[in-house]
Amino acid sequence: MSSYLVTGAAGFIGSHLCAELQEQGARVRGIDAFTDYYARNLKEENLACARDGGQLEFVEDDLASADLDSVLDGVDGVFHLAAQPGVRASWGREFEIYLRDNLLVTQRIFQACASRGIRVVYASSSSIYGDAETYPTTEDVVPRPISPYGITKLGCEHLARSFGRAAGVDAVGLRYFTVFGPRQRPDMAFTRLARAAVLGETFSLLGDGRQSRDFTFVMDAVSATIGAMRHGRAGVNYNVGGGAETSLREVIELLEDLSGHQITIRWQERVAGDVFRTASDTTAIRRDVGWTPTTSIRAGLAAQLHWIEATSRRDGDDVAVSGATPVHQR
Repeated sequence: MSSYLVTGAAGFIGSHLCAELQEQGARVRGIDAFTDYYARNLKEENLACARDGGQLEFVEDDLASADLDSVLDGVDGVFHLAAQPGVRASWGREFEIYLRDNLLVTQRIFQACASRGIRVVYASSSSIYGDAETYPTTEDVVPRPISPYGITKLGCEHLARSFGRAAGVDAVGLRYFTVFGPRQRPDMAFTRLARAAVLGETFSLLGDGRQSRDFTFVMDAVSATIGAMRHGRAGVNYNVGGGAETSLREVIELLEDLSGHQITIRWQERVAGDVFRTASDTTAIRRDVGWTPTTSIRAGLAAQLHWIEATSRRDGDDVAVSGATPVHQR
């Protein structure tokens, strides 16, 4: 039986990953610092879902100062998902947090795993491409991040390369393209849109809505992550994208159709650091890992809408009834 460490275990992708690994029979140790980027109670709910029916061992600690000898004891592989997220918040005084939580922590993980011969699958981001030179974007396109957040994620890739050459660290990087689904962070667009559809809240749209993303359902991202641990090539960075580029206007139309309710929009100017378009070429991960996304944007949105409805009812909010039905998720 394999034993894995998942960093950022109380986060969006991390909590789903913990649950799926346990479902597949692995022993899982999770670690999370419960940083204040969003409310602790939401992360505790994520963690409860990750623990449901399993034997998750959980450690609350800060990876910037944690005793990694203890954290890594008995571990066969590390899924390093812990990071300070968010493009817009990475400007200004907050950048010190991004340097610490994204670069310093990743350096510590690589250093510790290199000396133990432990494989690391770590989260990079499509943000490293910025406004890419070509679409769909392959991994060999020159990265041109346009936000401090994207710069820290590219820095993690450079750390992986340096530790691979100098210390033999076995690391695989995953460039996630806009992951969505149940338990998505509250600041992300799909969560705010789903709440607007279900609860009648106003959605602030930055730009004209023609900006597009390659959206990736969370369980597809999880399957890619586990596959990369088993089959990914050391030192390689892989795109992880859902494969269906969709504009924000199209997403709004889909959610209105699924919910049966019109979404109220407040139009605002685009902000610095937001790219206009993302589209992934996933040929490499399909070839090396055998991974293919299976959840359509419509099915994934229905699952996220269902989750917002269920949690809102639980919290006593006035919920508008929709026809959304969930897809398989954990």
